[in-house]
Amino acid sequence: MFDAAAFLTSAGLGRRIIQLAPKQPFFSQGDLADSIFYLQKGRAKITVVSKAGKEATISLLSEGDFVGEESIAALSGLHLATAVAVTGCTALKISREEMIRVMHEEHDFSDLFLKFLLARSMRIQADLVDQLFNSSEKRLARILLLMAEFGRPGEPEPLIPKISQETLAEMIGTTRSRVSFFMNRFRKLGFIDYSTRIRVHKSLLNVVLHDRLPDEEAKEANPNGFSRTRVKSVRSN
Repeated sequence: MFDAAAFLTSAGLGRRIIQLAPKQPFFSQGDLADSIFYLQKGRAKITVVSKAGKEATISLLSEGDFVGEESIAALSGLHLATAVAVTGCTALKISREEMIRVMHEEHDFSDLFLKFLLARSMRIQADLVDQLFNSSEKRLARILLLMAEFGRPGEPEPLIPKISQETLAEMIGTTRSRVSFFMNRFRKLGFIDYSTRIRVHKSLLNVVLHDRLPDEEAKEANPNGFSRTRVKSVRSN
């Protein structure tokens, strides 16, 4: 009987376990996409670099995630992004050929991988909706909760890996100064604590569940100082 869990936690034909130090890449943007990785332990991130040289973090990865799934989409393709370890990581590196073989031959494994792809697709859609419709304060709260693994099976990890405010700003599409403002606000409200690492409290869910513009953003959206009710009445006229 095939055991998907054993397959993903042990080395074998076409697969090997690798160790990565913080900041060490799994692969880089433009590399040949010939392997897929299963993250057994640690945290990682996916970044892209524009032609102008600007780097942006587009996703965070944790234990149980695959990365480099584009390797099985087309022969001799290239990685469109860079995957880098945020903390020390242990991962299973699976060759493209072995990944395709086991998916064809073992239905339990293909079901598991399909569930991962569907979950990744839903996450990408949620990220897009978040960018289009939510305030930067709410986007920051969501990213912190995702890093603390609220909503995933098991207990949350309140202490999230060390991450800079610049990286958080890249992920939510705002400036570092805005992130600093919201982080201080969250700390004053008791939603988070931080010194070297950020501790996320469950109460931060209130920011995501209650759709409210922060005071500073309300002023930016309404620089003339009218109340929101007044603005609506002017528009209606």
